[in-house]
Amino acid sequence: MKKQISEFVYACLVCQKSKIEHQKPSGLLQPLFVPEWKWDNISMDFVGGLPRTVKGNEVIWVIVDRLTKSAHFIAIK
Repeated sequence: MKKQISEFVYACLVCQKSKIEHQKPSGLLQPLFVPEWKWDNISMDFVGGLPRTVKGNEVIWVIVDRLTKSAHFIAIK
């Protein structure tokens, strides 16, 4: 079974591309900018794939302050 797995991985293009030997080395970590005042710098994202509510909302808009980590969650359609 080990031989069959090795042969499969050797012949698989996706497997070969994802092998660590075929990837570029990672770069150095960069420090994150720290905002000077709250709500001066925010991050936003959407959470989807949720069941529809009675009001018809099925997505949550997430807004996060990067300094205080305070978050707002807004239900949207």
